[in-house]
Amino acid sequence: MDSQVYEIVGVFFIVMLGPARGRRRLALVLRALLPCLALIASNVAPSHAQTLTPDLFRPARDGFVSPQNSPLRRTAESNDRTSDAARAAQLRDQDVPAKSRIGAIPTYGLPAASGASSSGYDSLNRTRKKANFYPGQARPKPPPGPGSRPPPLPANGRVRLSIPPSESASKAPIPPAMAGTVVGQPPRKRLKIDGDPFGAVGDYAGSFLIKSAVELRGGFDTNPRRTLVPRGSPFYVVAPEFLAVSDWQRHAIVADLRGSFTGYGNTFPPPTDGTISSAPVVADRPDFTGHVNGRLDVSRDTRLTAQARLRLATDNPGSPNIQAGLQRYPVYATLGGTFGVDHNFNRLQLSAGVAADRTIYQASTLTDGTSSTNDDRNYSQFGGLGRVSYDLMPGLKPFGEIVGNVRSHDLLADRNGFQRNSSGGSVRAGTSFEFSRILTGELAIGWAARTYQDPRLLPLQGLLTSASLVWVATPLTTAKFFATTSIDETTVPGVSGVLTNTYTVEVDHDFRRWLTTIGKFTWGTQDYQGDARFDRFYSVSGDLIYKLNRSVWLKGTLRRDWLDSSIIGASTNSTVVLLGVRLQH
Repeated sequence: MDSQVYEIVGVFFIVMLGPARGRRRLALVLRALLPCLALIASNVAPSHAQTLTPDLFRPARDGFVSPQNSPLRRTAESNDRTSDAARAAQLRDQDVPAKSRIGAIPTYGLPAASGASSSGYDSLNRTRKKANFYPGQARPKPPPGPGSRPPPLPANGRVRLSIPPSESASKAPIPPAMAGTVVGQPPRKRLKIDGDPFGAVGDYAGSFLIKSAVELRGGFDTNPRRTLVPRGSPFYVVAPEFLAVSDWQRHAIVADLRGSFTGYGNTFPPPTDGTISSAPVVADRPDFTGHVNGRLDVSRDTRLTAQARLRLATDNPGSPNIQAGLQRYPVYATLGGTFGVDHNFNRLQLSAGVAADRTIYQASTLTDGTSSTNDDRNYSQFGGLGRVSYDLMPGLKPFGEIVGNVRSHDLLADRNGFQRNSSGGSVRAGTSFEFSRILTGELAIGWAARTYQDPRLLPLQGLLTSASLVWVATPLTTAKFFATTSIDETTVPGVSGVLTNTYTVEVDHDFRRWLTTIGKFTWGTQDYQGDARFDRFYSVSGDLIYKLNRSVWLKGTLRRDWLDSSIIGASTNSTVVLLGVRLQH
């Protein structure tokens, strides 16, 4: 059919164009040719040759021509006729509007710091160095991906706000043997954190941690005997210390022993009181305080407590209890013990105990070579105590306490003919507290009273105050306050006893971990009831401690003491300078 059509068209052109000449003949040929071409196109099958006309005249929807229908596309796929379903899908895609670009941050080229090295810092000041993990150190888990399940909540229902790896950040690496990562080896017991990098390390003897120290110091005292006319003297101090603490899961034993010996290089002339001998006066003074505390945990709520204590000392220089014509100060010893029981009834705690003490004085050595007995000053004390406290809230525990005792002297009457046997006690109430570990301690107030067997001795009574407060003002500064009240025996004729109140304020500051300064101010009163004497005493001191290491400290002290008495000629003052070294282990 195709060959016949071509032959008819060729003959028609030869007949029509052969003899024709000019434009008129060409127009007639075209008019005759168009109907023939239309007739031929209606009868001829579609051709498989490439055509551009259908794509050029294809209408575009909304002025948009898809890339698949673009006339510039020259692939074999564009020559195939698109099905009705595919064309409908293209029309649906053309109806979807493009995403808005308002507010979007455009990205040009490569992101910042994409070509940085794997170490150091990039242009955004981010470190590029990867973390080095030590053996046994926990590695942080990768962040959960999209679609992952959130981690389960802890047992208490609270979610921690710290982000891993904050739990292991800024921590020293743990050896594999201690971390328990070595196969076949159990983990070792971790050591406790030591808050004092220059404190004594100590040694373990079985289950006891033992710490010991000794201070060797020397200095000068402008008035060692605290007399009206001062006479200075150099002196030295040897002060040993011993501390043993049990490391048990139950029960406990603590032994704390501290002592000192103060020796003076000079001797002092005897008083001009008409004595025959002119033996020099020695002002050396020993001092020791030691106690051993024990606790037996019978059950979870019941505990047995016990204490053994020993006190060695002399009368304070300048005290009216010192005899005239003494060559050296007599030493006294107080040995005692306490046994008690504590029981908890939920928040209510009850404590009760009994105590016994024995005080013995050494015989006095006089400047004339003779000695004088002090048996009239020896006495025994027996008493009991009770305490009730209630745990009102965390950090606040109010309590009430009552103490009673009797004192029985070895001799019915003392050297002045007064009967010193007495009975008395005290009642006080207060609270122990702890506020965010910044302010901790105990504060109480009460009343103390004592009556004597001799009717010539008036009852002794007065306000009782006790406090022990610690205020951590800053991590480098700590302030302390202490208050104590005691009823002391005396040999002054007609005086029942001495009511002594002492108050101390201390401030510690660390310039560095190895450089510490301590400022202390002490003031107090001594009321000699039954006599017109009333003393006020003050003391201001400053210490500077240079810690070379855990075993060696250098210490310096400057102290000023005053005694203001209502008795003419009894007021004294003194200045003390000390330098030394502390050896501890």
